Amino acid sequence: MASRNKCLALGFLAFLWAELCTEGKEEEEQTCRLLGKFDLNGYVDAKNHSLVIGGLFPIHSRTIPANESILEPVSAKCEGFNFRGFRWMKTMIHTIKEINERKDILPNITLGYQIFDTCFTISKSVEAALVFLTGQEENKPNFRNSTGAFLAGIIGAGGSSLSVAASRILGLYYLPQVGYASTCSILSDKYQFPSYLRTIASDKIQSEAMIRLIQHFGWVWIGTIAADDDYGKYGVKLFKENMENANLCIAFSEIIPKVYSYEKMQRAVDAIKTSTARVIVLYASDIDLSPFALEMVYHNITDRTWIASEAWITSALIAKPEYFPYFGGSIGFAIPRTDIPGLKEFLYDVHPSKDPNDVLTIEFWQTAFNCTWPNSNVPYNSDHRVNMTGKEDRLHAMSDTFCTGEEKLEDLKNTYLDVSQLRITNNVKQAVYSMAYALDSLSTCEEGRGPYVPGNTCAYIPDFEPWQLMYYLKTLKFTTHDGRRIEMDENGDVTGYYDILNWQLDNNGNIAFVKVGDYVFTNSMFELVITKNTTIFWNTESSECPHSVCADVCPPGTRRGIRQGEPICCFDCIPCADGYVSQEPGQRKCKQCGEDYLTNAQKSECVLKEVEFLAYDEPLGFTLVILSIFGALAVTAVTVVYVVYRHTPLVNANDRELSFLIQVSLIITLLSSMFFIGKPSDWSCMARHVTLALGFSLCLSCILGKTISLFLAYRISQSKTRLTSMHPVYRKIVVLISVLVETGVCAAYLVLEPPRVYKNMEAQNTKIILECNEGSIEFLCSVFGINIFLALLCSLTTSVARQLPDNYYEGKCITFGMLVFFMVWICFVPVYLNTKGKFKVAVEIFAILASSYDLLGCIFAPKCFIILLRPKRNTSEIVGERISTLDKGIQLTASSVSSEINNTVASTVLDE
Repeated sequence: MASRNKCLALGFLAFLWAELCTEGKEEEEQTCRLLGKFDLNGYVDAKNHSLVIGGLFPIHSRTIPANESILEPVSAKCEGFNFRGFRWMKTMIHTIKEINERKDILPNITLGYQIFDTCFTISKSVEAALVFLTGQEENKPNFRNSTGAFLAGIIGAGGSSLSVAASRILGLYYLPQVGYASTCSILSDKYQFPSYLRTIASDKIQSEAMIRLIQHFGWVWIGTIAADDDYGKYGVKLFKENMENANLCIAFSEIIPKVYSYEKMQRAVDAIKTSTARVIVLYASDIDLSPFALEMVYHNITDRTWIASEAWITSALIAKPEYFPYFGGSIGFAIPRTDIPGLKEFLYDVHPSKDPNDVLTIEFWQTAFNCTWPNSNVPYNSDHRVNMTGKEDRLHAMSDTFCTGEEKLEDLKNTYLDVSQLRITNNVKQAVYSMAYALDSLSTCEEGRGPYVPGNTCAYIPDFEPWQLMYYLKTLKFTTHDGRRIEMDENGDVTGYYDILNWQLDNNGNIAFVKVGDYVFTNSMFELVITKNTTIFWNTESSECPHSVCADVCPPGTRRGIRQGEPICCFDCIPCADGYVSQEPGQRKCKQCGEDYLTNAQKSECVLKEVEFLAYDEPLGFTLVILSIFGALAVTAVTVVYVVYRHTPLVNANDRELSFLIQVSLIITLLSSMFFIGKPSDWSCMARHVTLALGFSLCLSCILGKTISLFLAYRISQSKTRLTSMHPVYRKIVVLISVLVETGVCAAYLVLEPPRVYKNMEAQNTKIILECNEGSIEFLCSVFGINIFLALLCSLTTSVARQLPDNYYEGKCITFGMLVFFMVWICFVPVYLNTKGKFKVAVEIFAILASSYDLLGCIFAPKCFIILLRPKRNTSEIVGERISTLDKGIQLTASSVSSEINNTVASTVLDE
């Protein structure tokens, strides 16, 4: 049905513009005439005026659907009286009268008007535009409308779709058109609409303001409902683009049909019901919104927050107390309100008796007071729309009560007389003033200083071309009665600010438009300001700001996982992998922690890994330190004993100097374990193994010197020939060579590939094990390989000399000590390789201490026992006594062995 009406309307326009040409005699010219006239209502005052300004206002809200039985196109009639549009129209008349009374604007020039009712439909807007261009009798544009006066420009047409339709025709002739309520962004396109300007901001600004409002309250999941016209479609299109740029998401987008359709309306209702979006942007005029509001009431849809466009946020048609449970708490943008001096009195100055032919005033009176004017056939309160049941209402509500003319307008409470919210009404006033100021600038032009080339010429009233007036409109700047500055840019748009309004109930139960903020938009600034001291009413169960998201923001420790085929606002929260964190809510990626860090249990922070090393202050480290120091003190005590009893035979036995060197080396090895405790550093890593190796090298080389002496003593005791003993200097040379070789290898090790601190993170993910990277394994093996070689030589030589008879079994003690030494280090290897962390270091320290204590105990403990507890055995007689080697009951010392072999005496074989 809707498509049929559109086709009839277009056909009708073509039909009216068709020319009926008849052929007469050859000498007669062809004549043309229009076949019909438009059915337009309005107001006109053009007599005795220099210029006429046209006006287009939606005094009715719709047209009566065409009768399908009538095949030819017919100009539709209108119904649904619109008090708001009637007030806008009256404001234009009031403003023109005000301008005519002023002496500072257009002196000696008066303005008339011709105003048509667009009925809020495109077809009526186009009909009115054609009448403005041609009059009702003309067949081509002449810019002198049906009044005969020169048409300066048009004010209107009330809605974006209406202005688009009218401007496409008026723009062909560059006839100026100044809008007061049309915000559609396409009207800023000067290629399509070269003569259109407006005193209201473009929807481009409003859509950006909506995005900032949404971001301010933290909403990300938004539904959209738009009227099925240019205003709704282009408004939502811009809004969607800005939403995408802001990484916000559209939950659904539905259309309110211009002609009621149950299927389309139900689709929008179902989308609202099923969606999780609790915030919905509503781009529609109040007239288009009325059926939708009834649907919300019918389906009892509450708990929604509506973001209103400027077209309905202050409309009394929607702002009714019965709608508050469904639309209460709506927040949106409104044109700044103002007061217009003298307008209220002018609006009250209306009565049907003044002009019996004024059908609009009669209908206003009848609709306002629900009565029938005597002797009038003007219908009112008729409604031919399809209701929510899908059936068509054909109501023609004529009241049985006749109007008396005594009805008082003061008793009315309707939109027409409500001057508390003069917003678009003020835009009407400024649109008329824009035209007047432009005409005034044109009229005061001085020849030779004009803007037109060539010759800087001027235009004159009334003989000027429309494009000449457009020049002045495009460069227009003026200040309004309330101090607001009007300045149009190259696209015919203005700057300024929006009031941010919130629907609340006042004490009387009526809806109040409470200002809660501003949105300022100038050429250099765009700023959203929410007033802190103002309470915003939210129509939610908790009365708190609604939560409108597809998925809750992922908490720290998780990341957003995209759901295939769904908007980016719909996601799953996936925990971060090990070693990754997300510190802020809603992160798309988890950030990897540094190698020195691990994640906490919530994976929301990187925490420094526990650095593990064998510390002094922990029980194990402290114990090892005590053992190390105790061992060093024990060796020191032995040294003191040796020093005190240095002249006794037992101390002097088997090279006293080597014994002192062994004691020094044991102190070095015992204290070298201290380098293994504490936080490793490069110098401690280099010192620990080098010190240990040198200490063991000195110790084992000294033991080797002793064992060689014992070995030679044993050979002498078993030999039948006379052998000489080993000179003490040679034993020192053995020690010196061994230590020098070890020192050279250690020096090369430290210079070429020294050990460094190494952070071992492979053993345990949760810890950093600070240990020493040994550098070159070859060098390390060489360093300790020398010690192993010395230990093997000591073991071989002493194992042979263990059978040497002696009052003090030094050979057997060394043999036992070397056996324990090897057992310690052989057991150390597998344990060391299978231990991790600080315990690995502890195993190594334990091996060092065990082997050091082993050598200390086996070599020096027996001698100290005799020196301190058995001093009678520490005599030269016992130590140096000659006995038969065959007498097993008497044991000779290793330092003074006297053997009788074949009656031959072998004197002391081992000298000091």
